[in-house]
Amino acid sequence: MGTARIQRLSAAGGVESAMLRFRWIIACSVALAAALAEPSAAASGQQPLQPGAYPPAAAQQLLALANQARAAAGVGPLKWDSALAAAALLHCERMVVEGPIAHRYSGEADLSVRAQNAGAHFSLIEENVAFGSYVAGIHQGWLNSPGHRANLLNPEVDSVGIAVVSGRGALYAVADYARAVPVLSREQVEATVAGLVLSSGLSNAGDPAAARGYCATGSVPSGSRDILRAAFLMVWEDSDISALPHDLAGQVASGRYRSAVVGACAPKDSESGFTSYRVAVILY
Repeated sequence: MGTARIQRLSAAGGVESAMLRFRWIIACSVALAAALAEPSAAASGQQPLQPGAYPPAAAQQLLALANQARAAAGVGPLKWDSALAAAALLHCERMVVEGPIAHRYSGEADLSVRAQNAGAHFSLIEENVAFGSYVAGIHQGWLNSPGHRANLLNPEVDSVGIAVVSGRGALYAVADYARAVPVLSREQVEATVAGLVLSSGLSNAGDPAAARGYCATGSVPSGSRDILRAAFLMVWEDSDISALPHDLAGQVASGRYRSAVVGACAPKDSESGFTSYRVAVILY
């Protein structure tokens, strides 16, 4: 028999105008699941691993089983993420040392920060942890538990990193699921958002310096005459910049403005672990 635990963390973006301040939201829920029901060695066709073994084949087996389950549920496959796998392995090793499984031990960073430190970029991250005798039993136990099943089959995640370590006479497993965020430079962010804004027929107002300054400070930079004649200003922060915020989209489509400038800056909460982009748009 084995046990398992689940954790889910997410981040939501927000918008700012001259009167509205951005708020970063982290929603976290942790639930304990029922014990894993594992098959016998004969039924699983697997041999127990030696203590301390790091079996990449076992992690790949869990990936294959997960994608089979997702396909059966009509959900897209998970892509392997080496950064998530590195974070999962570090935590899996810690679980073997500690014995009782958990999502966070004394002195250990939270899940989102562990994944960020390993190089992962994401807007949503979830984690299943477990221990048991066989890989197939761990997978089936996750499917049998509503919370773990929800993580494994979540259509909002597209990436995963998995680690399996043998110790204390059992297999310890960690699966970190995430929704990946592309890594973009400031110029790429500005070009992406500018494309959305200018597609409505507005002209490019030119130098992004004023918008960058407003993005970073939320106030009009000293000596910036261009920004003083602005008719509408907005700053927002989100991991998804494939569409404009609703209020901004309405302003852009209103026909009241002739030109626009876009500037990006560092996100306000870069230490949360989540990847996001902070953007300012000024309409003239």
